[in-house]
Amino acid sequence: MKRKIIEIDEEKCTGCGLCIPDCPEGALQIIDGKARLVSDLFCDGLGACVGTCPEGAICVVEREAGPYDERAVMARIVPQGEAVIKAHLEHLLGHGEEGLYRQAIEYLNENNIPVPEHRVAETEPAACPGTVAQSLLGKEAAETEPAACPGTVARSILAKEATEAERAARIESALRQWPIQLTLVNPAAGYFDDADLLVSGDCVPFAYPEFHRDFLRGKIVLVFCPKLDADVAGYVTKLAEIFSRHTIRSITVMHMEVPCCGGVRYVVDEALKRAGKEIPVSEYTVTLQGEVVEGSRVRRRGPGGGLNAARHAGSP
Repeated sequence: MKRKIIEIDEEKCTGCGLCIPDCPEGALQIIDGKARLVSDLFCDGLGACVGTCPEGAICVVEREAGPYDERAVMARIVPQGEAVIKAHLEHLLGHGEEGLYRQAIEYLNENNIPVPEHRVAETEPAACPGTVAQSLLGKEAAETEPAACPGTVARSILAKEATEAERAARIESALRQWPIQLTLVNPAAGYFDDADLLVSGDCVPFAYPEFHRDFLRGKIVLVFCPKLDADVAGYVTKLAEIFSRHTIRSITVMHMEVPCCGGVRYVVDEALKRAGKEIPVSEYTVTLQGEVVEGSRVRRRGPGGGLNAARHAGSP
């Protein structure tokens, strides 16, 4: 059958092992110094491991693969203990996979294995991992480390009360060109000449309300999703062509704190290498509470927990 499944670029993989904790199904192992997919049966294709790779070596592809077997995965997970079972159940719920979740619970019940306490989604799960409903409650609630894929765990966010002056103030659109999706733009377009470029993850403008005023003004913008878009390798090629054809004065990279968005910076870096260009790059991370942090800051599950700093950009 043809389905979504992860693919690992062996040339890029350094064998660091950061992806292993983010695969509760146990589909990944370090073998001969490289991360390997040990069996199609254990990979659900949801890509929880994608954003944890600092080299951008993991992506989700669609290919012929054996069907994912939830019962086989549970048989593999159970001996690893309650914490791994809990992480797997939350991983399934976080991605809206209620059918697989029910199979996992049935397996536990049939084998007289206690179902561990775990976080249950409060809202109707969305079909697409990037659109799972989240409510942000503010700093205290949001900074607790999720056990499943950080980019898809359902959360509640309580918006700050705007003042009357803030409600009255209108932020004008700073958009200077169309289209804005990287997949649609023409690399030869004249608006790239002497441009300050803003390369952003799709979700950033929704999380950061002052996006137009603080970052888009005076820039040409390109947006894409490094996790869900099909041809990320093609984005590297297209960006490299833009860099080669035009004089780009500066690049601002913006992405969300969730790991699946960290690939935005990777695409820019690879395109610069391919084009043989040195262009000043500034990088900003947007938190789920709508705050901006300079540099790369992504939320990952791992032995250390918390927010792990990754590649930091230079000054513009």
